[in-house]
Amino acid sequence: MESGNYAEKLATRNVAKPWGKAQLPPPFRNPGTDRIGEIWFEAQDGPALPLMVKYLFTSEKLSIQVHPSDAQAKAMGLPGGKEECWLVLDAEPGATLGIGTSRALSSSALDAAALDGSIEALIDWKPVQRGDFFYIPAGTVHAIGAGVSLIEIQQNADITYRLYDYGRPRELHLEDGVAVAKAAPYSHPLQKRVDFGADQTLVDGPLFTVRLTGNPQDTLTGSGPLIVVPVEGQVTTKVGDTVLTVAAGECLAIDPHAPFEASSGARLLLARAR
Repeated sequence: MESGNYAEKLATRNVAKPWGKAQLPPPFRNPGTDRIGEIWFEAQDGPALPLMVKYLFTSEKLSIQVHPSDAQAKAMGLPGGKEECWLVLDAEPGATLGIGTSRALSSSALDAAALDGSIEALIDWKPVQRGDFFYIPAGTVHAIGAGVSLIEIQQNADITYRLYDYGRPRELHLEDGVAVAKAAPYSHPLQKRVDFGADQTLVDGPLFTVRLTGNPQDTLTGSGPLIVVPVEGQVTTKVGDTVLTVAAGECLAIDPHAPFEASSGARLLLARAR
């Protein structure tokens, strides 16, 4: 295996959330007593990567929320917006994802529903199971229900406007959220059921590309590093004299032209920003 110009095993950050879990599924482990809701993967040196990978684990519903687009965020003086996609890894019986609203709502109706709590009943709560995949465009009103484990790949922007949080004592962002929301039924061509054993492109959009594959020779067009997420198995690469091995539950950022090897039967998510 020849050396690549850049490869980095991304740092893992456990993020406590009120809706998280005290006991995480393998291969993860919660070293403390906090309820861990998200596991982030971040560059250890240099600038932040254009994409972020997260695992999410829920014991309760997430807030009903919305993210702005790049254009909306920049108009507010922010660096950029946030679009994301979800691949469900596991779901308890009856688990749901809330994506879009059951009917179109005006801005005033959305604001009123968030204030009086009726927004919870207006969300389209979709039953989910392992392999369900959704792309969440900016402006989509959404929430993740209880009993779900999923991988999220997103634009690397920590910008979330909470519309409703079930009475939890956390800040809401009604004015900003309503201003960027498109409260309407969700319909997107990238909603699908994924066969984990089949090589396939999940996202090929203007912001980023995501592919599920077992072939380390697959390439993605775009800019910046290639993000490699072993869903099953592990990958190995070499930087100078250093060999890096990244297993399921970890994440690798690598020069898109640098070679890496995958273990037999490995299943990988590859992602790259446009």
